[in-house]
Amino acid sequence: MTSKQLIDAFIDALWVENGLSKNTLSAYASDLRIFNKSLAKKPLNQASNSDIALFLSQRYEQGISSRSSARILSSLRRFYTYLQRENHIDSDPTALIDTPRIGRRLPGSLSEHDVELLLNAPEPSSVLGSRDKAMLEMLYATGLRVSELVSLTTHQINLRMGVLRITGKGNKERLTPIGEQAMDCLEEYMQHSRKALLSERPCNVVFVTNRGTGMTRQAFWHIIKRYAKKADISKELSPHTLRHAFATHLLNHGADLRVVQLLLGHSDLSTTQIYTHIANERLKDLHSHYHPRG
Repeated sequence: MTSKQLIDAFIDALWVENGLSKNTLSAYASDLRIFNKSLAKKPLNQASNSDIALFLSQRYEQGISSRSSARILSSLRRFYTYLQRENHIDSDPTALIDTPRIGRRLPGSLSEHDVELLLNAPEPSSVLGSRDKAMLEMLYATGLRVSELVSLTTHQINLRMGVLRITGKGNKERLTPIGEQAMDCLEEYMQHSRKALLSERPCNVVFVTNRGTGMTRQAFWHIIKRYAKKADISKELSPHTLRHAFATHLLNHGADLRVVQLLLGHSDLSTTQIYTHIANERLKDLHSHYHPRG
């Protein structure tokens, strides 16, 4: 098999066996194609330990972070484990390569005040402003991933019960409550602005563009940045900023960690525990600011 065929077979196996999202599968494929290109004419199933070590060293010299190096190595490990399992190679060339040491990175979040500024930035009296406000309110109220929000369909919403049925990573389903304010914005958008944007064109995606098609993650990310600028929020944002704020603010107000885990759709509690560090930092800041001996 050619290197391209090996990559395609690996990606297909990941999808069938693990049900990974398109974005995750795309990241795996991208890492493997970049590594394959570095090998020149040598096929992937003939790569050696030295080839991989040299590749990671070159990427580091090009300025990628240790976290990115660790992610690339993880992709290669999984790929070569698959090749060995399928008898395409005799031994795993990644076996003796150490994972780069990385610090624990806390996700970026926003204060409750900044979230209010961001949520109030759209003009709900306009068609697009109503849509944008509904999307921002939904992100903060539910903790959805941006990809889950933009792919949301009308069949996943139960307005009577006030819940969403979300299929997350690994095709795992979860029920997510919407919340009253987000529900009001969503109903207003669905009844008026969405119909105006669709102009009777058929589409089952909830949040649509003025062309009557579903919105992309990239387009919504630009929308978030535009409203952050309008709200004069100088803090650096990421596509998951409101998801992080959702989790952090729940914990700050006393929510149980396992409840937050279920709402976020994390399969492992350790993934959710990183938000306790943010909550603890917030407590330290409050203590330092208000205690007479802080």
